[in-house]
Amino acid sequence: MSKTRHIAARVDEIPPGSRKKVAIAGRDIALFNIAGDFFALGDKCPHESGSLCAGRIIGLAEADEPGKYRLSRDGEFVKCSWHGWEFDIRTGQSWCDPANTRVRAYEASIEPGAALIKGPYVAETYAVRVEENYVVIDL
Repeated sequence: MSKTRHIAARVDEIPPGSRKKVAIAGRDIALFNIAGDFFALGDKCPHESGSLCAGRIIGLAEADEPGKYRLSRDGEFVKCSWHGWEFDIRTGQSWCDPANTRVRAYEASIEPGAALIKGPYVAETYAVRVEENYVVIDL
């Protein structure tokens, strides 16, 4: 199956550390900006379809022994807004059940607007000028 490209948002609409929900081709997608890198996940938690875009953005808490923990990867995980299931924003992988549960991750890239507007097709153009009441085309 071939991929299709869609313009999702302007970069300035999603500052670092934030997210935005967009609808593309009938799918709700959550866009996340982690320190200038953009990631896109399906917006529905696989548990009971809670919105990930509406969830809390958190870091990773790890512990080698009880009572001693460390925080890392700040802002790289999202908790489902309904039941708190946690997902890696970069991959869609579940942190609670990594072997069996994930959210679909979509490729996201930043492209200059001029390149998107141009597209692959170019129509032949001609110089046009107005002389008195007539449009004149130079071939």
